[in-house]
Parts: sequence; C-alpha cells; structure tokens
Amino acid sequence: METYKCESCGMAVNASCAKCNEPLINGHISLDNGDKVQVSSCPKCEGKIKSPQCCGSDMNCSL
Repeated sequence: METYKCESCGMAVNASCAKCNEPLINGHISLDNGDKVQVSSCPKCEGKIKSPQCCGSDMNCSL
C-alpha cells in the first residue's frame, strides 16, 4: 500500500526512512508566523522532511 497519494492524478509513493527503514508518518510543524507545514517524519529517529507534492498540492497520507 502506498504511503502518499495524489488526489488529482493518482500518482503514489512509498516513503520510509533510509536510516531506520521505518515508514514515515504524516504530521505538521508550525512556523514562527503561525502557518502550518505538512511534513513526513520518522517515528524512530524523529527526522523530518517536507511531505511530497504532486500537481501543485501536498499529497495525502494513507497511513
């Protein structure tokens, strides 16, 4: 099963941490100005990346 899927075109990706081999989980971080940014994070090492985008929008997490 895919980790993230684009609602517009159906493109999907699997995302896991290369360091820990754990599936990434969807989340958000708050910026200093109060805006929220969707991120993918490793539940083991707590590393974070910007969540994938497709068709100009954040892809949805299916986990």
